[in-house]
Amino acid sequence: MVADTGPQAQVAGAAARPATRADWLRPSQVLRFAWQEALSCLFAVCLFAGLALSSVVPLPIARYDALLLYGIALTAVFWATRLETGSEALAVAGFHVVGLVFELVKVHMGSWSYPEEALTKIGGVPLYSGFLYAAVGSYVCQAWRRLDLEFAGYRRVATALVAAAIYTNFLTHYWLPDVRVVLAAAMVAATWGVMVRFTVGAVRYRMPLALSFVLIGFFLWVAENIATFLGAWEYPHQADVWRLVHPAKFGAWALLVTVACVIVATWKYAGRERAVPPR
Repeated sequence: MVADTGPQAQVAGAAARPATRADWLRPSQVLRFAWQEALSCLFAVCLFAGLALSSVVPLPIARYDALLLYGIALTAVFWATRLETGSEALAVAGFHVVGLVFELVKVHMGSWSYPEEALTKIGGVPLYSGFLYAAVGSYVCQAWRRLDLEFAGYRRVATALVAAAIYTNFLTHYWLPDVRVVLAAAMVAATWGVMVRFTVGAVRYRMPLALSFVLIGFFLWVAENIATFLGAWEYPHQADVWRLVHPAKFGAWALLVTVACVIVATWKYAGRERAVPPR
């Protein structure tokens, strides 16, 4: 499989016609959108497949160590087969680092744990865990390219400041007041009226940016339940037997998604500005 270079990738947002009400319900468009979303999630799907196989297949090395090697190999394969561009692979690596910092704080404070032994654990955090965040970054990068995303009316500075505060609050709420509800309201205010535009086939759609954060957050919460069931990590209440991840984590994921989207949007828009020749 190679990167999408067909009509979907070639249609520019300006060339696509605006969606009508009938376009939202047209089966062919729904299937086409689902296919592009599935391709955008391919890195995450492959990562989850590795998690599932590693939980049932005997391995010659520690499971967490094997998953780290698998994640590195997966990244190399995606780059070599052009499923991800070189810049997208670098962005995914950046998400890996951001995720590891997040994990080090959370595991140290006992929010969750990685109970299995491994050589590649630092502070109780296996290095493979950064790929769980890299998968989110990969999805955002892939969806941006495949669906030709654009944030109409985007307030770059205000949204970036709120996203930075959200990430900081997740790391500091153990010592400082937890203001995630206030920050969620601030993000809604910063993105109020902002629409995310995307292309499916030759049709240009749009939806509120804040709604897209909520929808992605929900699917990430579902994915988290699958990951903990496969033993990727465990929460304290799952130590004896697997239980559903608390629904409050859905809201946490919706907030974290804003951080991922802002990082990618900042990178994409900065790249566009560098590509415009000076007058």
